[in-house]
Amino acid sequence: MKAEVNVSGSLRRRLALIMTGGAAVLAVILFFVVRGLAAQVAQQGQDNILNASMASVLDTAVIREGRVTLDFPYSSLSMLNTVADDRVFYAIHEGRTLLSGYDWLVPPSDLSAGAAHFETTVFNAEQVRVATGLRILTGTDGPRNVSVSVAQTQDALSNTLNTISRNIALLGLGFFVLSSALAIWAASTTSGQMRRLTLSVTRRGPQDLRPVTQPVPSEMAPLVGSLNRFMSRLDHTLTQSEDFIAEAAHRIRTPLATVRSHAEATLQRVEHTENRKSLQAMVRAIDESSRAAGQLLDHAMVTFRAESLELSRIALADLLRDLVQSMSPVAEMKDISIVMELDGPAALQGDAILLQNALRNLIDNALKYAPVETTVTVRVSETPRLSVSIMDEGTGFAADEMQTLTGRFVRGKDMGNKVGSGLGLTIAHEVAIAHGGEMILTNTAEGGACVTLYF
Repeated sequence: MKAEVNVSGSLRRRLALIMTGGAAVLAVILFFVVRGLAAQVAQQGQDNILNASMASVLDTAVIREGRVTLDFPYSSLSMLNTVADDRVFYAIHEGRTLLSGYDWLVPPSDLSAGAAHFETTVFNAEQVRVATGLRILTGTDGPRNVSVSVAQTQDALSNTLNTISRNIALLGLGFFVLSSALAIWAASTTSGQMRRLTLSVTRRGPQDLRPVTQPVPSEMAPLVGSLNRFMSRLDHTLTQSEDFIAEAAHRIRTPLATVRSHAEATLQRVEHTENRKSLQAMVRAIDESSRAAGQLLDHAMVTFRAESLELSRIALADLLRDLVQSMSPVAEMKDISIVMELDGPAALQGDAILLQNALRNLIDNALKYAPVETTVTVRVSETPRLSVSIMDEGTGFAADEMQTLTGRFVRGKDMGNKVGSGLGLTIAHEVAIAHGGEMILTNTAEGGACVTLYF
């Protein structure tokens, strides 16, 4: 069963969003900073022209016959011509008295000689930039303050700033797109380290619990270290479990076999009917315990090894010959003959221990339920599909029980006094599944049971 993973978002998407969001903020900051600098430079350019125009007019101011006169140069206003045909205004004051120009241009009261004063005001709903300068003229009647103000609308400046803003916006957009692409690439590269680690672990075999040794970024070192420690503990636990199962099988089967031998020997010497019945019940109980313990341990072994098969090339024909030879004494005691029908070596990649457990349990079942002086047939076929069938000449399977007999501890209803734990078919079924095959229960034409393992 595939374990469910509690997923909370995507690290790559989260990194990409953070970095893309940062790029967007930087793009906005870049737009306003560059636009502000451009506005300052453009305004400085207009101020320089206004200052030059104002100074050229102010330089012509003189006192003649007791009056302030100015030789208004044409070039002083012509230099203010723009593509947008900005309107130009001027005003000449002696003190607070208007000598010439527009009366709404009033010089500030804190003017100082030799320094230009700039301000932005509004005239007829239009922004106007004003440059004002002061000059002190000395006459017979004392010093006179002469100020000149030159003003210009800012249509050309606005057009220039709009053009600059569009260019900056395009630059910011390009910066954002490039930064976003780099952010996505950086996020993919960062998460790629984790994908490579995942693939490295996923591609390993079920028994490969070696530590991860490939280089990883320092941020992933704690994760890899924890993974290596976990695999080390898991390897140690699995080894202990396998050793425990093998040791338990030996320690349980050996004492039970010894007790059964003593009980049978005692049974041969006892003549009292009730004592013989008691000893026979004891032998039966020992057989049940021995069989149940053995099959429980076999099932534990199957469960343990099913996820980590130790695969090797196995010839099922040779494996079955060894099993039949080892189980022949049991068959002879019941006057049952075991016949092998081999279609070939029947080679496959499999786990020898699990296959041996499965086939031994199936043959043991057949011997247990086969009537005396009958035949158990072991048939191996390579075509059309590799299979092993074990058939007996008993009563067969009940039709309504075939779908449930592979369950754990499930036995047929008409088993009589046969010793069993209900795990034999379960073990064979799980071994077949572990090898990518299946187990089918049928009855022969003569009525006996037939169990077939397909690989």
